[in-house]
Amino acid sequence: MDRAPGLSVRLKLTLSYAGFLMLAGVLLLAAVWVFLLRGRTSAGSLVPSFSNLLRVFDPSSNFGPVVFVPAAAVVLAFLLVFGLLGGWILAGRMLAPLNRLKEATRMAANGSLSHRIRLPGRRDEFRELADSFDAMLAQLEAHVAEQQRFAANASHELRTPLAITQTLLDVARNDPNRDSGELTERLRAVNARAIELTEALLLFSRADQRSFTREHVDLSLIAEEATETLLPLAEKHGLTIETSGDISPTVGSPALLLQLATNLLHNAIVHNVPEHGTVQVDTATGPESVMLTVENTGDKLTPHLVSTLTEPFQRGTERIRSDHAGVGLGLAIVKSITRAHDGTLTLTPRAAGGLCVTVQLPAAPPHTRS
Repeated sequence: MDRAPGLSVRLKLTLSYAGFLMLAGVLLLAAVWVFLLRGRTSAGSLVPSFSNLLRVFDPSSNFGPVVFVPAAAVVLAFLLVFGLLGGWILAGRMLAPLNRLKEATRMAANGSLSHRIRLPGRRDEFRELADSFDAMLAQLEAHVAEQQRFAANASHELRTPLAITQTLLDVARNDPNRDSGELTERLRAVNARAIELTEALLLFSRADQRSFTREHVDLSLIAEEATETLLPLAEKHGLTIETSGDISPTVGSPALLLQLATNLLHNAIVHNVPEHGTVQVDTATGPESVMLTVENTGDKLTPHLVSTLTEPFQRGTERIRSDHAGVGLGLAIVKSITRAHDGTLTLTPRAAGGLCVTVQLPAAPPHTRS
């Protein structure tokens, strides 16, 4: 935004200090004029008596306007110089933290996000501003690093099916007598994998940008629909899905919330024990939030592994047991959708093995629930 040049804040504060000091001087001299020079001084003394304060001004007094006005001008000139000099010094000391903030802002604009102000001293407005700016830089640095990792991982994941396709085509070109049916089937599978990955990336981007229309949604119905969709997959794996919970009204995108519940259930089914495993799906309503909890049996997980599962393309390969493991964006998409709905996502390893995932979203306002 283009702005016309103006006075610096330091100069404005200096002029304000000097102006205030001049005003105080004028008022002081006016008080002297009104209350002291309206009476005669006794015996040539510069300090008038109390009775002289009540007398009417006498122009023959030694302290008349001829003497008072030049003296007042000298005093005001001294106050002006003193106010400007003192105001300039005080303004410089008061605005010193802003110089550090300006330097940090300039470095951040040039791409250096690791710099921190770390303003010393007790808490005041400037230090609160500096601390907030440091926190913003830390979040921005973490976000940029996450985006860079995501771009690198996405490039690697997309390159894999393209490389496989190129290899298959080279083989077919070098061996014209090769069975084309087998080649076509493998190319179809690789292409389907690439399409699945691309759609997951688009969904991830859509949720992260919050480009969706918000509607009133019952989270319990969303969980029920996702359960019905994935029930055949659970039966194929020999798993039992148990559901419970009450009506859980919230506001958001029905399609994205359905994708969230589907990803959680798919993750719980795929990363489970080989046989006789269970998946528990619960919804609950609190005073200000609704919760969806998906808990599954499975291998024992370390807290460190669990903390990485929401990172894009972090599959936890030791838990994968089938070809339905996905592209490594399931929980990352869940995290992005949850964040886009102003919610929180919590992953907790179960003591007996498996994972417990809880999504907490803001509840719909009571007066808007139907």
